[in-house]
Amino acid sequence: MKDTRFSGVGVALVTPFTTDDKVDYAALERMVEHVIRGGVDYIVALGSTAEAATLRADERREVLRFIVERNAGRLPLVAGVGGNFTRGVVEQLGEMCFDGIDAILSVVPFYNKPSQEGLYRHFSAIAEASPCPVILYNVPGRTGTNMTAATTLRIARDNGNVIGIKEASGNIGQMQEIIDGRREDFLVISGDDALTVELVRRGGDGVISVAANVFTERFTDCIGRAMQGRFDEADKAFETLREACEALFAEGNPTGVKCALSVAGLTADKVRLPLVEGSGELRERMAKLMAEYDLR
Repeated sequence: MKDTRFSGVGVALVTPFTTDDKVDYAALERMVEHVIRGGVDYIVALGSTAEAATLRADERREVLRFIVERNAGRLPLVAGVGGNFTRGVVEQLGEMCFDGIDAILSVVPFYNKPSQEGLYRHFSAIAEASPCPVILYNVPGRTGTNMTAATTLRIARDNGNVIGIKEASGNIGQMQEIIDGRREDFLVISGDDALTVELVRRGGDGVISVAANVFTERFTDCIGRAMQGRFDEADKAFETLREACEALFAEGNPTGVKCALSVAGLTADKVRLPLVEGSGELRERMAKLMAEYDLR
């Protein structure tokens, strides 16, 4: 049976920063409350949208502890735990406190460009070490390596606590191959907001979303309709979101979503180098779209 806690809309929660480059915990608390009120089904902390790669180890621990505390068990919580050194990820899992954490999201190793066999062994080691369910994360645009459908299915077949994949390859054919070949309880989750309705139509299980940080109620309503099989309604609802979702990625993620969140008054428009804040043109475009479609 599928673990339905991770169906529907998960939000890839941002990490807000102050103007002096520290984690903004007051804004982070606002974000936790905002997405819960907006109707997301679960929270994903310390993913790529959270700029986890720019957080020190002590900051990652404290951000996760803070989110666990503020969430207070209200929604399922997924923690990003990944890297390009398998033993290092395994050691990190051995040192983590898993109180309040329901699953981990583990990204395909970046930079090394491992073979498919290397990916299989990497995730099998993580699955063996993890005390909670594992969701794989395939995002070749960031990692430089695409995990094939065959490798995903092999990992899932041989590791029962690997319960799903966040698929952000952008290849709907590859996603369909996983859907067609998966075991019955394996989740296929979109990593691309714009492809979610189509993926759900094909048998997918929802999305881990960037847009849900800011257009929370509208986006969760749209995907909720798709999850209920009301695809014509979902398609129509997404049309009012399409341009704004495209704008979120026009200058990269999380640059775009931080820009939108600042327009909405939820966080400062602040990212950490090597990322930079959105341009004036992006801010103007975002403000116009949010006003035009009433997305605040």
